[in-house]
Amino acid sequence: MTQIIYHSIIKLINSKLIISFYKHLKEQELKVLLIYNPCAGNGNFKNHLDKIIKDVQDNGFYLIPYRISSTEDTEKILLGINLNSFNRIWIAGGDGTIHQVINCLLRHNCEIPIGIFPVGTANDFAYYFGFPNSISKITKILLRDNYTYCDIGNANGKYFLNVASLGSFTNISQKTDKRFKNSLGVLAYYLKGTEELSHLKPVKVRIQSNEMNFDDELYFMLIMNGKSVGGFRKIAPLASLNDGLLDVYIFRRCPILELLPLLIKVANGYHDKSRYVDFFQTKEMQIDCSEMAGTDMDGEKGFDFPLKISVEPKRLKILTD
Repeated sequence: MTQIIYHSIIKLINSKLIISFYKHLKEQELKVLLIYNPCAGNGNFKNHLDKIIKDVQDNGFYLIPYRISSTEDTEKILLGINLNSFNRIWIAGGDGTIHQVINCLLRHNCEIPIGIFPVGTANDFAYYFGFPNSISKITKILLRDNYTYCDIGNANGKYFLNVASLGSFTNISQKTDKRFKNSLGVLAYYLKGTEELSHLKPVKVRIQSNEMNFDDELYFMLIMNGKSVGGFRKIAPLASLNDGLLDVYIFRRCPILELLPLLIKVANGYHDKSRYVDFFQTKEMQIDCSEMAGTDMDGEKGFDFPLKISVEPKRLKILTD
């Protein structure tokens, strides 16, 4: 109990100090807000902080770092500052952290350029942009003024950046122990997926869109904005983050003996040629399911039915090479 109280006090002091420091900066100063998750991936990002601060200062910016461990932490800092006075906002974490922070930023109508340090397990959203592995090289990119305007998905008023999904396998990220993710990386997802095969169960889903109507059983469904899911880099080869469309893959119920060959096709990017997979692109769709079905958005807890999904074109301004 003493430790919990101590950490709560430290968080409060940290938050107040940052807000106080921020208020004393001149409005014309170049400011960067860095929101980072110290537990993301292997937890090594914090070891790079001093070098990042030096690089930022050498380029004439002030860096204001803020450590988060929950959505509540993010909301706390955002409520205490004027976001539009920052020149850019950086996020360090995995897909889940980026999802949480950007949802908070959009609720605050933030239109500031976003920079990403992809330091999570799979980093599926950031994979699209081809960031280098070096933190130092990423910092240099994030200090430039090169941008990519990026679409985002809207699911019943909540945003997803990379993927929304439902059915079997879709909540593997939520179920995978963080210790295994940190030690095994993407392999932890694959091992958990193998375990989930024994619980495979089709669900009856009704989908309505201008491009396709579906009323049948499926194993799982992916609604892609990016190209990659769970480290599988070829899930959505035709997807683009700025084409104003979502790429939808429906994996129909199939004989168990056909399932392994289908998963091999998924790993190699040939699943769109399977007779058990339907593919279409759309700007909006409606989905309903009367059964209990796992749902997920960017590795975080998903949505409730009925569901309305749409794309918001070029909603984000992402700092890129």
